[in-house]
Amino acid sequence: MAAENKDNTLMEKLSALCKRRGFIFQSSEIYGGINGFWDYGPLGVELKRNVKNAWWEDVVRRRDDIVGLDCSIIMNPKVWEASGHVGGFNDPMVDCKECKARFRVDKVFTVVIRDKNDGIILTAVVEADDEQSALQEARRSANSKTRRKFANTKDDLSETVLRTDELSKDEVCPCPKCGGELTEPRQFNLMFKSHAGASEDSASVVYLRPETAQGIFANFKNVLDTSRLKLPFGIAQIGKAFRNEINPRNYTFRSREFEQMEIEFFCRADEADKWYEYWRDARFQWYIDHGLKSEKLRLRNHETDELAHYARACADVEYEFPFGVSELEGIANRTDYDLKAHQEASGRDMTYFDDETRERFIPYVIEPSGGVDRAVLAFLCEAYTEDEQPDDKGKMQSRVVMKFHPRIAPIKVAVFPLVKKEGMPEVARKIHAACRDAGLASFYDEKGAIGRRYRRQDEAGTPLCVTVDGQTIEDDTVTIRDRDSLLQQRIAAGDVVSFVQERIS
Repeated sequence: MAAENKDNTLMEKLSALCKRRGFIFQSSEIYGGINGFWDYGPLGVELKRNVKNAWWEDVVRRRDDIVGLDCSIIMNPKVWEASGHVGGFNDPMVDCKECKARFRVDKVFTVVIRDKNDGIILTAVVEADDEQSALQEARRSANSKTRRKFANTKDDLSETVLRTDELSKDEVCPCPKCGGELTEPRQFNLMFKSHAGASEDSASVVYLRPETAQGIFANFKNVLDTSRLKLPFGIAQIGKAFRNEINPRNYTFRSREFEQMEIEFFCRADEADKWYEYWRDARFQWYIDHGLKSEKLRLRNHETDELAHYARACADVEYEFPFGVSELEGIANRTDYDLKAHQEASGRDMTYFDDETRERFIPYVIEPSGGVDRAVLAFLCEAYTEDEQPDDKGKMQSRVVMKFHPRIAPIKVAVFPLVKKEGMPEVARKIHAACRDAGLASFYDEKGAIGRRYRRQDEAGTPLCVTVDGQTIEDDTVTIRDRDSLLQQRIAAGDVVSFVQERIS
């Protein structure tokens, strides 16, 4: 229970920090907000952009076998008919007759916890992404008396977790929020519908794209004909997608507007298994390389009964958020399903001609598809750290520090004059300008005690802070402070740019 309560508190602290420091704001907050939509503030937009830039640099610019694409958000509706989204992109939902709340049927769980004598300690109905998260949520929502029972009988408990759609016809599942009666399930299409043009009729119906992949498939031949690529090759895209989630939740994790970073990697059928393993392992390692080094990151291969009907294999890169273990990115062997579907629906040739073997065939595709917003949230959760450090007078004080990997940190270096006199601001601004001219995200601050300025940058996740002091005026050296170790060392003022570049590379 202690760990679960701590995780719940962590999410509250993190969301408060994100609001206070300008990482993430509730969209339209001055009008009461809108569920499922979020705005990124000055620090958040830099963090998110750095994540996207790192991904693009690694999977496109540093490779010869992948090119980029930027497809429109609204496409011909026939694209979504061919892909199966119009007819099959549905979730079963139920409504509460009392409080009018709406839920996905497969996200409402009944949790029953019994002791060794089969006595029921807890029965709870909760909304969660999976069974493990449901169990955690049920335990979190228990009262203090029940928690004491957990502590006293922790080795003799049995736990049953059932989705609403797994209950028998005789079992009734109440509303997770108010306990009221739920309606019968009905299908709900997750695509946002709109109209293009002056009239609003069936002929003008369009959809905001629910994923970025189909734009890549629809442009497969255009890219092939204009880029002189040979198999195996990939097409990458970063872009917005929209899903009318029945009940968005877990902060920015499940939103109605989100961003994807996605690769469709085309290859021969007999090489698909090899490339699937390559991309599965490479994408998992990418998150480790950018700071998700704890045991909270994991790679889970799907069981056969979990696979989509078109998939030959699939694995999820998962992260243990404070609200439970959830997917960051999926890597799938989609076979030749998508290109075949579009070839049949459009009547256009989607085959690839191999000059060497003189064969014509539809390639298989391996798809690494990750959520930008989910990755950002995972990096925020992993970075959040609390410790105690001495203040300006040597007194120990608690400190919040965001230990981002330097490559994705919103600000790379902050420059401070110790005081606003004796020529220190002029020297500090010159160093600040040199950092910016070198392409480094630099922040200048001359207000407040130096300790408080350090703390502000710790919360922003800035890896290095440079302080110009009295000795700088004498020998042209500055103090540079490391965010994580708090180690301070003096270097020549003229070496700041190269020092920072080396440390953050």
